[in-house]
Amino acid sequence: MNFTSKLPNTGTTIFTVMSALAKEYNAINLSQGFPNYPSSQKLNTLVYDAMNKGYNQYAPMAGNLDLRLAIAHKYELLYKNKYHPEKEITVTAGATQAIYTIISTFIRKDDEVVIFKPAYDCYEPAVEINGGKPVAIQLSAPNYKVNWEEVASKITSKTKMIIINSPHNPSGTIWSKEDMLQLQKITINTNIIILSDEVYEHIIFDAEQHQSVCLFEDLKQRSFITASFGKTFHNTGWKIGYCCAPEQLMSEFRKVHQFNVFSVHHPSQKGIADYMKDEESYLSLNIFFQRKRDLFLNLISESRFKFQASKGTYFQVLDYSDITDEYDVDFAKRLTKEFRIAAIPLSVFNTNNKDDKVLRFCFAKTEETLIQAAEILNRI
Repeated sequence: MNFTSKLPNTGTTIFTVMSALAKEYNAINLSQGFPNYPSSQKLNTLVYDAMNKGYNQYAPMAGNLDLRLAIAHKYELLYKNKYHPEKEITVTAGATQAIYTIISTFIRKDDEVVIFKPAYDCYEPAVEINGGKPVAIQLSAPNYKVNWEEVASKITSKTKMIIINSPHNPSGTIWSKEDMLQLQKITINTNIIILSDEVYEHIIFDAEQHQSVCLFEDLKQRSFITASFGKTFHNTGWKIGYCCAPEQLMSEFRKVHQFNVFSVHHPSQKGIADYMKDEESYLSLNIFFQRKRDLFLNLISESRFKFQASKGTYFQVLDYSDITDEYDVDFAKRLTKEFRIAAIPLSVFNTNNKDDKVLRFCFAKTEETLIQAAEILNRI
């Protein structure tokens, strides 16, 4: 058959490549971002109970109402902010589906979408497959700070959307209140939509506060928030997430959502709704992961790797420039093959594969795994 690919430059993701290498060489896998410990037994039981209580048919297209009420309560509790559970919240098949559907809903041929790089790898292909044009803003290690003058210079009459992500994957940095005010200043009195990827909102460290777009009134009126229960409740394989937006935007989102997903696993939604009645299920997550971050960094403090402690997410970036000047993809593969530890090179997320000599390690692992990983890193 003859056809033209819509994504001619897209191949196998680096996550698949590194996880396959880790399996082949029996390496400790700190590459892909998922825990190696179980989700809560209480949550598992609540999902099982939901099945036995009959939550086995299609959920409402927008999501189980109990879950949407729980999400709305969370925004009032954390941000003193309101999203209408029936009109402004939709449960999705993970945050990635929400992101893809938002882009598909609003991006047309030749629309420009500003993306901050390094960027999670689902953003750009979704823009391209819908005929849009990604406009990259390259950030640099170790601080990954935004140059707002550069951002302003990239805004044109064709700019339809800006995608932001804080806490940021893969760098582990966070945006400040001043960053959000600058974004609000640049977009005020425009028709630019903000897609705010906030999947790590509960994983933020050192007493910092998450700066959600919903805290800034003008930003909220033009923004989608996407979120992930998989990241929050240690069960990424369930693929349950959600998005929030003002009614005018959400009504358009649902027109597309109903035809590419319609609804997601009903008993999981009901189980999560019941689990969220205990607010500590998500309020204590920052403490849980900060302990893991601190353990990992303390264990490798005498290694040859350099680092600035992650401010959020469950990822830590390590600078290996004192060890070798190898291209980061090559070094990551060599670490896996020779030292039996797998990480993610950041150049694959950058413009023109910009190589800052850094690797991303996931510390959402058991204490035993982190100790074993640190012993390896200290030998390199």
